[in-house]
Amino acid sequence: MRKRKKNLVLAEDSCYNTVNQKGDTNAKEAAGGRRRKKGWAKNMDIMYQSTRNATEQAKASEAILKGLASDGGLFVPNRIPAFDVSLSDMAKMDYRQVAYEVMKLFLTDFTEAELKHCIDSAYDAKFDTAEIAPLREADGAYYLELFHGATIAFKDMALSILPHLLTTAARKNNVKEEIVILTATSGDTGKAALAGFADVPGTRIIVFYPKDGVSPIQEKQMVTQRGANTSVIGIRGNFDDAQNGVKAMFGNKELAAVMKQKGFLFSSANSINIGRLVPQIVYYVYAYTRLLGAGKLAAGEKINVVVPTGNFGNILAAYYAKCAGLPVAKLICASNDNKVLYDFFTTGTYDRNREFILTTSPSMDILISSNLERLIYRIAGNDAEKNAELMKSLATKGCYEITDAMKAELADFAGGYATTTQTADTISRLYQKTGYIIDTHTAVAASVYGDYVKNTGDNTKTVIASTASPYKFTRSVMTAIDAKYDSMGDFELVDELSRLSGTAVPQAIEDIRSAEVLHKTVCDKDKMQDTVEKILGL
Repeated sequence: MRKRKKNLVLAEDSCYNTVNQKGDTNAKEAAGGRRRKKGWAKNMDIMYQSTRNATEQAKASEAILKGLASDGGLFVPNRIPAFDVSLSDMAKMDYRQVAYEVMKLFLTDFTEAELKHCIDSAYDAKFDTAEIAPLREADGAYYLELFHGATIAFKDMALSILPHLLTTAARKNNVKEEIVILTATSGDTGKAALAGFADVPGTRIIVFYPKDGVSPIQEKQMVTQRGANTSVIGIRGNFDDAQNGVKAMFGNKELAAVMKQKGFLFSSANSINIGRLVPQIVYYVYAYTRLLGAGKLAAGEKINVVVPTGNFGNILAAYYAKCAGLPVAKLICASNDNKVLYDFFTTGTYDRNREFILTTSPSMDILISSNLERLIYRIAGNDAEKNAELMKSLATKGCYEITDAMKAELADFAGGYATTTQTADTISRLYQKTGYIIDTHTAVAASVYGDYVKNTGDNTKTVIASTASPYKFTRSVMTAIDAKYDSMGDFELVDELSRLSGTAVPQAIEDIRSAEVLHKTVCDKDKMQDTVEKILGL
């Protein structure tokens, strides 16, 4: 067997010290999971403030509508609330009930009826299992399958509910403009957002994706999307180019003025929107409570969580869950060949000045991890000025370096990376050993987890976020199992994967076998705004 590099960096636990910085009053409650007194939440509403200007604040519904703060910062809660229902009680609840108990703590200006309506509308028959996010035990770890929604990727977990949160927020705030969802995708967010917002009254959605940077299945899912309010554009560039173009439009005050005059308002479906991040917290709590309810964990026993990470939103949600009281020991950040996050956790320097590598896990082919800014703000002691300085350095120089004191606050995290070869080896090994087939992104996480255990001896029970169905990356998955499959066509591979795994072909794949391509627009990366203006008739 090939000997692996020790591509891993570790740190010690310090989450609750981080929670207690600059005015966070409930660190002890988060750490101890105490029950909140009745009526306490009404007196302690959560407000959201910009990571770059502490004076810009918004209620949850306002932050969801805006997506991005006016100064380019991201909205973060002014404190992390503690769970006010015990994990033991939540172990007796279904996914929708757990979602309410978690989300009510963060979205405090939504009424109970409003929030429950959003949750019930999101987590319904669109998912192919009543569990919504089932756990699968394989080879000593628990795989949290987040791909049972309409587009067979974890983005469905949040993007099934975001349209409902957004339209509810618009009503609450008397917004009359048509909301234009502007989104950049590395492959999965785009389709999930398109599916969520297609033909939703009062909205339009425009998705940009790297033309040559997604899998064939991912692209086919997007360009065949129906809906009179949907637009999909491939750009000649990579995901970072798409993301930068979208951010530039959000920050363009002249464009905003023209939009308002024409009756439009931009919002985002990317994980920069707090309405995406909060629903992601839920499934980590749900996973823990399933293990607790099944007797796999003792009350208060800690777990490790491994997340394949590109834009940092999914693992940040796990971090917020930990800070709210979920017993998590380590948050293991798994990177692919584009290991900008691994290097950051190793050195304390974030540097995007490097080659951009196209890998078999394209949703992680990212050099600018937008959601990391929320963590940087937190470990800087909730210092918006310091964070703004670092983000300016990233924008102008392509890098920044955090202080030693900030490095010490990264204690909750461990980092690792897996090469494309290691990713394929992991898919093959797990299949040969257990018969369980995982996608390339999940395999990055599984590979990093294997290195982590080997290098640390830490056998804490572990949940691995399984972020996409293997059917979404059939060629990479099947050729990892056996090179002979590379001669097959894409849909031949789908059928062979079904045979090998003993699972039914997801409806999302069946739907695109013969679907018509409806979106054919391609533009240069510097023509993104021109394309949006043309679509909207500005």
